[in-house]
Order: sequence, then C-alpha cells, then structure tokens
Amino acid sequence: MDDTSQIQPTESFANLFRSRAGVLKTPIAEVVARYELCEDLACHLVEQAQTLYHSGNSSEAGILLGFHTALSTEGAPVTPAEAGWVIQRLAELLEWRAPQLPAPLE
Repeated sequence: MDDTSQIQPTESFANLFRSRAGVLKTPIAEVVARYELCEDLACHLVEQAQTLYHSGNSSEAGILLGFHTALSTEGAPVTPAEAGWVIQRLAELLEWRAPQLPAPLE
C-alpha cells in the first residue's frame, strides 16, 4: 500500500476503508494506525480467550461472539467493521473456526 511505511495492512483490513470501486477512502497513514490498533487488540485478546476457554467456557464461538459484542458497543475503541476484523483475526491466531458475525450497523 505505502512504500514508506514498514507496516503494511492486510488486504482484508484495507478493504474496510475502500469504496465499492476499490479506491481507498481514508488517508493511508490513518489506515496504518487503525491496522496497528486492531492487530494489537487481536493479539492482546489471545491470552484472554484461551483463559476463558480453559476455565469452563468451552464454546469457542461463544467466546468470540462475546468479544465481538463488547467491541461493537458505543464507545469501543474500534468501529463495528473493525470489530469484525479483530474477531476474524483473533480466530485465526487461536486457530479456531470464526463464527458468523452480525453485519456492522455503520
């Protein structure tokens, strides 16, 4: 996306900021900053998800959906679309099947 930055958002993340025509609607610096936040959040939630899973909450989907609900509330540090991406990334990091998420209401 940008040769001057060492951090390159994944296509799946960058697509959150593209128009239907595929044009980036947000400045690249902001996309990179949002990507860093969301990637860090997903990585941070790995340990919490594993702790919940091993403490009796044996539903991987339930844990991921619970995190999604929390990240989709008003005042959350991410947008609803970003929350969906974070949960998809978290499932990938955990090697869990990603649940069907509700569509973001943006």
